[in-house]
Amino acid sequence: MMEVRVAACAVAGPGLPDWATAQEVLAGRRPYVATAVAEPNPVLLPPNERRRASGPARWVLAVGHAALQASGLAATDVATVLTSSGSDGHITDQICKALATNPIEVSPTRFHNSVHNAPGGYWSIALASRAPSTSLCAGSGSFGAGLLEAAAQVTVEQRAVLVIAYDLPYPEPLSALWPLRDPFAVAMMLVEPSRGNGPTLSVSVDSGAGTPHWPTTLPRDLADNPAAAALPLLALLACRAPGTIVLPYLARCRLVVELRE
Repeated sequence: MMEVRVAACAVAGPGLPDWATAQEVLAGRRPYVATAVAEPNPVLLPPNERRRASGPARWVLAVGHAALQASGLAATDVATVLTSSGSDGHITDQICKALATNPIEVSPTRFHNSVHNAPGGYWSIALASRAPSTSLCAGSGSFGAGLLEAAAQVTVEQRAVLVIAYDLPYPEPLSALWPLRDPFAVAMMLVEPSRGNGPTLSVSVDSGAGTPHWPTTLPRDLADNPAAAALPLLALLACRAPGTIVLPYLARCRLVVELRE
């Protein structure tokens, strides 16, 4: 079991354009309205890098920077853990189409955007940060894996860690295999329990078979996005009430998160 403190949150998804709105909806003080979220514009990046930035990098920068600003911490002092079950489907589609042409011509920009840790690279460029960065993928348990990794780094390294989860829809024909309708991204700044005054989370793994929780204030179809597995935890944080939830992790285990004030 590990204990960490939540210093800040940020979110971007359908009907939840920012953390202030999400808090009101998740706490039941405002009805959920399924409105689309505009594509983020990564103004933090220099113009050349902005043109090259992939969709995932844009969403990572948007929610990550919002959480960073809310925490009051400096980017150079914060490690990052980025987690996604699907990464960049548009780049995968473009490269597959290029490989099917004659002659084969793969854009260098598309190639460097194809690696799973490309959004982490854009983050380090945009924030001029040399702090450690980890990129993960664990299928439907990707948010749980990212939260566990971030909590472990906070505990062992005694430093702030920003965990960012994101998943975006794939284009046709890949979307037929992974029918993700809406984009979703979330960021949480985690610090040592002795720092700040935010809520404390106790994070552990067990082999139980409990069903993951889901907020009653949200439609169930939002759960189709693996990154939205964060929403039950965000609901606890929005209500600021002690409680325990179960999050998906690996095939034969689950993540148990307890919120303590």
